[in-house]
Amino acid sequence: MPKIEELWAYISDEGDGDEGVVAAKLGDSWMPLIGADRDRMESLRHIAKDTAKMSGRPVRLVRFSTLEEMGEA
Repeated sequence: MPKIEELWAYISDEGDGDEGVVAAKLGDSWMPLIGADRDRMESLRHIAKDTAKMSGRPVRLVRFSTLEEMGEA
């Protein structure tokens, strides 16, 4: 399995200058729309589009590429 060097996320504009990570309800759980590669995020795009349409707020795909290790769990 490749090493994770970046994270991708669908981010929603909350309307007051704040942002939030978009999440989807899958069964009984909520899953944030975050992934480690572009292909995974493209597979979730339809959920992000549906969320934007339902909320009336823009949703965009962003990539975080700076890694700062903060310790072990």
